Amino acid sequence: MTVLDSDSALRDCYDQPNEMVQKKLLRRLDRHARAFIALSPFAVLATHGPDGSDASPRGDAPGFVQVVDDVTLLLPDRRGNNLIDSLRNIVASPDVGLLFLVPGINETLRVNGTAKVITDAARLEPMAAQGKVPASALEISVREVYFHCGKAMLRSDLWNAEKHVPRSSFPTLGRVLADQVAGIDAEAADVNLAESYKSRLY
Repeated sequence: MTVLDSDSALRDCYDQPNEMVQKKLLRRLDRHARAFIALSPFAVLATHGPDGSDASPRGDAPGFVQVVDDVTLLLPDRRGNNLIDSLRNIVASPDVGLLFLVPGINETLRVNGTAKVITDAARLEPMAAQGKVPASALEISVREVYFHCGKAMLRSDLWNAEKHVPRSSFPTLGRVLADQVAGIDAEAADVNLAESYKSRLY
């Protein structure tokens, strides 16, 4: 097995990025990045901490990530499983990456920077949803922002409704948990999850 373990070895394996690709790496949010974030109902948050790396889904109504200015974003932390893996990682190591998706658009937006966890009521209250104020939010300082071409989306055909997998083709989460954790009843877990989705989403 050949392992590429240096920057030079990696570069020998790939062509140099063209001039346009190199110049598209911006240091601040322009009007196109702002507009894309305003349309986006879903993002993936990447963090790194003492236990390794983590990628976590984040989603809400389009524009749930607020653009404060050209170099600052606010990401509310909605109700979840309370493992707080991403937040713990950020407290230990502030570097983060965000991947914004907009349904129906093949291109994505990547934002890299640093984050801190804030709990100021004056900042959190405007981000309330369904009457619930988030417990905290991430204030993200933008270091790098750029649009990523749509090749991955085109290869995956992600937005094609005809390719959506029937729900019956994969076990329910309750069934999965029952198989993974001793003492869990699959049917009861599914009932609890359904209630959680209905009444504890925020």
